[in-house]
Amino acid sequence: MSTTAKSALRKAGLFYFVWVMFSYCTGGPFGLEDMVTTSGPGITLIFLLVIPFFWCIPVSLVSAELTTAMPVEGGFYRWVRAGFGDFWGFLAGWWNWSASFLLGSVYAVQFADYMGFYFPELTGWRHYVVSIAIVAVITYINVRGIQMVGKFATVLELFILLPVLVLVVIGLAKWHHNPFVPAVPPHQPTFHVFGVGLALGLWLYSGYEQCSTVAEEVDNPRRSYPLALALVVPMSIAAYFLPTLVSLAALGNWESWHTGYFPTAAQLIGGRWLGAWMFAAAMVTQVALLNSTILTSTRMPFAMAEDGYLPHALTGQHRRYGTPWIAIIVSAVVYGLLALHSLVQLISIYNWLRVATTVMTVLAAWQLRRKQPDMPRPFVIPGGRAGLIYSVVAVVVMSAVALLGSDRYGLLWGPAALAVGPVVYFALGAATRRA
Repeated sequence: MSTTAKSALRKAGLFYFVWVMFSYCTGGPFGLEDMVTTSGPGITLIFLLVIPFFWCIPVSLVSAELTTAMPVEGGFYRWVRAGFGDFWGFLAGWWNWSASFLLGSVYAVQFADYMGFYFPELTGWRHYVVSIAIVAVITYINVRGIQMVGKFATVLELFILLPVLVLVVIGLAKWHHNPFVPAVPPHQPTFHVFGVGLALGLWLYSGYEQCSTVAEEVDNPRRSYPLALALVVPMSIAAYFLPTLVSLAALGNWESWHTGYFPTAAQLIGGRWLGAWMFAAAMVTQVALLNSTILTSTRMPFAMAEDGYLPHALTGQHRRYGTPWIAIIVSAVVYGLLALHSLVQLISIYNWLRVATTVMTVLAAWQLRRKQPDMPRPFVIPGGRAGLIYSVVAVVVMSAVALLGSDRYGLLWGPAALAVGPVVYFALGAATRRA
């Protein structure tokens, strides 16, 4: 960032940064309900406890080490570039930015879907207007900077987590069933039970490297980023595991679970007031996720443009707030255009792009240990070489399993989406990269 922009930028402290990270990586427990009927209540609860040790915890350790070594705007894009060169660095950035288009638009559409329960007339163009409006509001907040984003994220997450906490307390008092029984659904193919459930679990626990893209906008990132990860990972596990556990223990009706079931479970356990509160929390979760997605993903095109890979106009920074407002606006326009449809199938494409950037991130940690062993690293992955191997191999193996478990649409179009990256790299080459 320029000196003027840096002086205008108001940085986020650890407290607000924790809520930004939590809202991006988790938001709330909503979205895991299908795992209960697909994989069974027992395997779901086990997955929610075990997957972090092979996915988000190693990713967090890698992110902590590399952020303390290279706390730069663009985060993992610049780590990959430093480790593997221009081509792979570009792909990491491009894949991530492309994935954000799919994800951000889905959050806007889902918010409008939830609003439709209160206002049934929100169909057609009215539904689209609501989607565009929420994108516009969150874009304005993001142009104001990470401190505003952090304050907004804090308010949203407290609203989301309060009914979850109430559900857990009341559910514990009404424990009548073994939540781990049955472990798996009867008469279901093994790969369907484990593969699909695992893929969903990896999606739930993704994104812990993403907030590295705003490292320069955080107070003392070498200290704040590892501390934020140390707080957010257990918070995320608890946010997924505890409401699922107590809802199954209180109701025992695992066969009835489906997308968006938590508000129904809350109503059955605590009454209509808790169900309505939980439904509102589910709706607000979409706003929280969109808020943090715009923050973290828009620093990617800004950093890539600074490095000469994308048009220089994307480096434009707001004179008052110091934020990359051109990159924010451009990304928001794409979100709005894609919000014409629900894009449910495109989530499977998103998974390919997301997994690819995560794999490149952990491999960059390995490569930079080899290329720059003397680089100062205030935080180092515990366990020496064995700890590094664990962090890399666990993520690569889990990624392969998740992609093999994709549906047919994802298996067809996921690799195609990845292939767009090299095409864009070579197409833009002479025009946008520095000589």
